[in-house]
Amino acid sequence: MDELAHKRNGAASVKTVLFLVFRIGQERYALRAVDVVEVLPRLQLKPIAQAPSWVSGVFAYRGTVVPVIDLCQLTFGRPAQLRTSTRLVLVHYRGEAEQPARVLGLLLEQANDTLRCDPQQFQPYGLDNAQAPYLGPVREDAQGLLQWVRVDDLLRPEVRELLFPSPPLDLAALEEPR
Repeated sequence: MDELAHKRNGAASVKTVLFLVFRIGQERYALRAVDVVEVLPRLQLKPIAQAPSWVSGVFAYRGTVVPVIDLCQLTFGRPAQLRTSTRLVLVHYRGEAEQPARVLGLLLEQANDTLRCDPQQFQPYGLDNAQAPYLGPVREDAQGLLQWVRVDDLLRPEVRELLFPSPPLDLAALEEPR
């Protein structure tokens, strides 16, 4: 009986994390649910002139202008498909450890599933993908491979500066007559 209690206590000590699972084409990806602010339906966005093609635009969210990127376009060079399951997922984005979290929107296909698992089940896949540092380790299950997307590694410094200028734009100064 003591051995059974020990096994139960050992199993309880395994730390599991909740992930939001989505797809890009037929491939599965996951974000830590703790990074997610809110999951919204796809919304009308205001385009940003001269932005990279994978920057879909901006929209107003609770008094803040939020930039939105199309993760499908960023990763594979094609826009997210217009599906009823394509979602606008708002995430906490830091980019740099000393920066406060900001809200960033992600267009994600088939973002309608979750998974709870031990993050230690994700393993390196042996490729240093410097062009896509946000694509983290993979986890194998009955459905194939699931890749972890690291939110804070999504934007290169020059794109981060475009979407989140530092210091922020002074809107009062923009409204002053010249």
